[in-house]
Order: sequence, then structure tokens, then C-alpha cells
Amino acid sequence: MVDVDLSQPPFSLLDEDGRKRVSGSLDLVYFDLGEIILDAGQPGESVFLIHKGEVAELDVSRSGELERIGHYTAGDLFGAISILRGQSRYRFRAEQESLCYLLPKSEFLALCDDYPAFAECFRRNLAHKTRLLAAQRASGGSLMAGAMLARSRECMRRPHHLTKAATITEAVATLDARRVDSLLVDGENGVGMVTKTDLLNALVLEKWPQDAPVRSIANFSLITVRPDQYLFEALVAMTRHRVERVVVMEDDVPVGVVELTDALSHFSSRSHVVSLQVEQADDLASLSAASRLMPDLVRGLMAQGAKPRFVMGLLSALNGRIIGKTWDFLVDERYHGATCLMVMGSEGRGEQILKTDQDNGLILEENLAWPEREACMRAFSDALLELGYPPCPGDIMVSNPQWVGGETQWRERIDTWARRCDADSLMNLAILLDARAMAGNPALLARLRESLFERCAGDEILLSHFARPVLRFSTPLTLFGSLKKPQHGIDIKKGGIFPVVHGVRVMALERNITVTSTLERLDALVADGRLEARFAEDLGEALSLFTELRLKQQLERLDGKEGEPDRVVVQELSSLERDLLSEALHIVKDFKQRLSHRYHLEYG
Repeated sequence: MVDVDLSQPPFSLLDEDGRKRVSGSLDLVYFDLGEIILDAGQPGESVFLIHKGEVAELDVSRSGELERIGHYTAGDLFGAISILRGQSRYRFRAEQESLCYLLPKSEFLALCDDYPAFAECFRRNLAHKTRLLAAQRASGGSLMAGAMLARSRECMRRPHHLTKAATITEAVATLDARRVDSLLVDGENGVGMVTKTDLLNALVLEKWPQDAPVRSIANFSLITVRPDQYLFEALVAMTRHRVERVVVMEDDVPVGVVELTDALSHFSSRSHVVSLQVEQADDLASLSAASRLMPDLVRGLMAQGAKPRFVMGLLSALNGRIIGKTWDFLVDERYHGATCLMVMGSEGRGEQILKTDQDNGLILEENLAWPEREACMRAFSDALLELGYPPCPGDIMVSNPQWVGGETQWRERIDTWARRCDADSLMNLAILLDARAMAGNPALLARLRESLFERCAGDEILLSHFARPVLRFSTPLTLFGSLKKPQHGIDIKKGGIFPVVHGVRVMALERNITVTSTLERLDALVADGRLEARFAEDLGEALSLFTELRLKQQLERLDGKEGEPDRVVVQELSSLERDLLSEALHIVKDFKQRLSHRYHLEYG
């Protein structure tokens, strides 16, 4: 029996008996420098686990640098896919004198039959591999990972309907009889909702007659989700829109109602505590106390196996409420309808987890008279600083008059930036393209973004300049296709996150896609026919992996570990993490090549 470490995936997916079977079946084989270990078109007869040396994976249909698509070192495994497919698609060649453990085809297939999870590890793409990693991290008794996968249909209550003719008295009687807090009401143009609070206010404060039609006080601007949407998304929607329930719609028909209390019962009590403290904060001091709990909330969610996209969604909603409430505390209500506070960058895309720099601006209605505006904006920026949002190094904040203006002034800025096409102008366009309304009148931003698309979407020269920054930073892969492993780590933001986010942003601008989230932009690009669904899914999973690895570094830095928050030390990653990171960076490299071809970046 060969003594070999089988503690890492995929062998960790086997039980002790399975790992003994592997050890008992392995042979150790030597390969000379330059020797072809497995050739393209050759039937797969063994799985290879490298003990010493290096092996290159070559696509013989390509030439030059493009031929090398992978690089394997000690502890890496190859050849399993060749067995499952019947023959090898690629050539594997020893780059050094190498020793490899060989697991025979017969034993490998027997293990696949006996251990389905082991087999699935070799049959799935990047998206499925990252789910495997998340499941592995969530093992050990935590229920959070399962809760994160719950769907809205699993938590919805049966809806109770009232007809258009129902009165307020009938509504109160129905609430009491059914022991519920809300009812759906049929209206002239769809379904609305009335709650206990609505009825109480109507009868006591507004003195409505009891025989008045209940549809007169119902709310017909409902927040809705689909039955198959994650329950976590429903919770995010409730947090973002400040409501306590969402209606579950299927084919434009209400099939259920998800209550806030029911959704929160599926998740950690900590998220409930933070959400409540943010909502109950009635001054900046109490809002600051709630804000300080958020790093611990992130740690808890990630430790329990929560997917990064869910964490980003919840934290984006909480950050939005904190910033929005700060605005409400400091800005006189009479200016709310005539202004729009917009957040930009990762906050605008809803992809910020830990707090980073302030990136915000202000749109004003034309000729708005607001004498104390500049002093108020300085106070707002100072308040965000107290809440833990550092000032933007580029001074992209409402305290800077260059990021405040009326609608005409903003349109003139867009036109100037588009004509200049210099680095600063292109950065400003990118920042504004990610803008999301956070407080005030969102119609002001909607009109401004419409002007931005009208000016820029069809300008091929501008799009080429706009896309060029995706090539600014090299992908941290060697010429042989393996991960670079500098001692100080690789910059995951420059090498992975930025090219995906900005490349997708460029394509969204070209196709007039107005959503700001990178994942939503990917979905829209698939619907538009600009990206294949499989490639878009892999891009999204690559972004999630980069975000998770970066977040891990940021949390360790908060705990006192030295180092730069954007740098990931490859040597500290597990074998599966290294494999995933390598695959994700190859996807980024492919994406950059596509962008270069589409926007003619190779001629720059």
C-alpha cells in the first residue's frame, strides 16, 4: 500500500475504506523530461497524481503560446476526464523529470460507481466545482448552507384574497378570522395588498367610513419574487424596499406571501439583530453602533457557508439603509423630492461586502434653490466617515461640487467625458454607469442614465477606448498556463475582479442594458444573445470565487494580519482552491481575448 496524502479533494470525498482502496491500487511511475505521458486522442487508462515534477497540458489544435492551457505540479491530478470521455482531448507532457502515482482505470470507475460525490467532482464545470467547495466549507454541522438554498416557495404562506367590492369592515373581519396580518385585494389593474397597519391608520387616523371599499386604501405597488427565487433574495428585497412582506408571483398570479419574520427564522439570528438595529436607529450614534456589527455579520455568514452573492446582496441592502437613513437625518425633507443621492462603484453594483471608499454624487432638479447645500453635503460626507466609510481618494463625493449638479450640467459632463476619451473621463463614465439611486427622487438618475446610453452606446470609437482598460493588468498565469506564485501574493482585484466587472460593463453599455449588478448584466447579455449561457455562468462563478478569496484576505487584515487586502498568496490555498483559481483565471483570459477581438483592442 502506497503512503500518499489523500486528505484533499477529490479524495476527501471518499470515506476511509475508499481511500484505502486508492492507496492499495496506486503504482509509482517515472517519466523523463519531454516524455508524452498521455497524448491527444489516446484512450485514458489511468488517473495520474503527481508526486514530483511538472506536467504541461497542451491543446494540439493551437500553436505557439495558445497551445499551453494548463500546468500541473506536485499534488495535482489529471487524466480522469480522459477516462470518462473515452479518450484524451489534450496532450500531457513532462516538463521535468516526474514521478506520478497511477490509479488504474478499472479502480477509478469502480470508485465513481460507489461514491457519486467523487464522480461528480470530475464531471462538472467551474460553477459546480465552486458549489462543491462551498459545501465542503459548510460541512461540520452548520445549517446555514442549506438555508441559503431555500426557495421562496418553501417559506410562503397561502394568500387570502378580497374582491374589488369588499369593504374595510369585511377586511378587518377576514384578518381576525384568518389570524393573518395582510390580505390581497383585487383592483382594476391587478392585485394590491392591505395590512393591519393600513386598516388601523385608515379607521383611526384618517377617519375612513367602515363601509368604504378596501381597495381604496390598498397598496398596488407590490414588491414581488418568483417561487423559484432564493429565499435570501426575498429577504434582501424586503430590506432594500423597507417592507415586511413580498408577494410570490407565478405567471402574473399571486400564489403566496413571504413574511419577514418567516424569512428571518431561516437565517442566523445575527442578521436579524443587525437589520433590526439599523431600522430602529433614530440618530447617527445608534446607526453607527449598528454599522459596527456588520464585519461580524459577514464573518458569521461566510463561516456558515453562505454564497458570496447572497452576502453581497444582504450587505448591499443594509449599507443602502444606513446611507439612506443618514441622508434622512441630515437633509431637510423639503429637498428629498428635488434631489437624487446616487452611489457608484461596487456599492452601486451591489457588490460591496466590507465598507470601502465613499463613491457618491448628487443630481438636482433644475434651478433648485438650496443655499445651505454645500455645508449640508460636507456634513453628510463627514457623517459617512464616522459610520466607517472612508473618503474617496479621487474625491468622488457629494462634498465635491464636481460631483453635484443639475440635470443639464450632468448631461454636459457626460458629453465632455465622451468627447475627451482620456483616462479620467473614461473612469468617470464607468463610475456613473454603475450609479444606483440611494435616496431622494430616483427618476432624476433614470433620466440621466438614459442620456448616458443615448450618447455612448452606439459610439464604436468610444467603446473601444472604454474597453481598453481590461488589458491594463495581466492575468496572473505563467506562459505555461499555471498560477503565478510570488511570495507577496497575486492581486486578485486587478488580475481577476476588474477585467470581469469592467468587461461586462462595456458590453452592457453597448447593448443598452440598464441593470448595474455584474451578475444581472451577465443574465441580460445571455438573454440578448451576446454571451453563451455556460460561459456567462462560469464568468459569474469566477467573479464569486475572486470576491470570496479577496474577502478572506480583508477579514484577516481586520483581525490584525499583515499584508495587502487585495493580494492572495497562492501557497496558502488548498489544492481545490488552487485548481478553482487557475480555472477561473483561464476563463478571465478567454474573456479578455473575446473583448480584444470585439472592440479591436489588439490595434491599440
